[in-house]
Amino acid sequence: MNRLTLLLLSFVLVLNACQAQPKGDGKHFGEKINNKGSISYAALVQKMRTSDSLVTKVYGTVTGVCQAKGCWMTIVSDDDPTKTEMFVKFKDYGFFMPKDLSGKKVVMKGKAFKEVTPVDELRHYAEDEGKTKEEIAKITEPKSELKFMASGVMILD
Repeated sequence: MNRLTLLLLSFVLVLNACQAQPKGDGKHFGEKINNKGSISYAALVQKMRTSDSLVTKVYGTVTGVCQAKGCWMTIVSDDDPTKTEMFVKFKDYGFFMPKDLSGKKVVMKGKAFKEVTPVDELRHYAEDEGKTKEEIAKITEPKSELKFMASGVMILD
């Protein structure tokens, strides 16, 4: 009986070891997550056409990070030729991202939602991003956009 138990235990351990592991460099921020069940940012945009909010895991490429603290980032989909950005904040201001993350792929867990961002907030983010005074002065209209509140982020590459 011990041999059978040992054999079954060995089989389970080997089976678990052979399962596909999420690709990533092990760098996690906030809640520790994996990419299992994640959807592309392009797929999220499609789903948000019929919803005001959605709890999900999504992956994309980082295009910008707050240069003051790393307290927000923007992502795009590699599948979207327009490269429409999504603004990402971090739950409870509980973690920050590396400032040199632009160009890296990430997966995030959290809540996507639609929101209108006022001019003063848009200008604040532009300042955080290091934009010039002239670029900031050109921001004169609020922006309706898709946003994401992430509870966890994992760098994929």
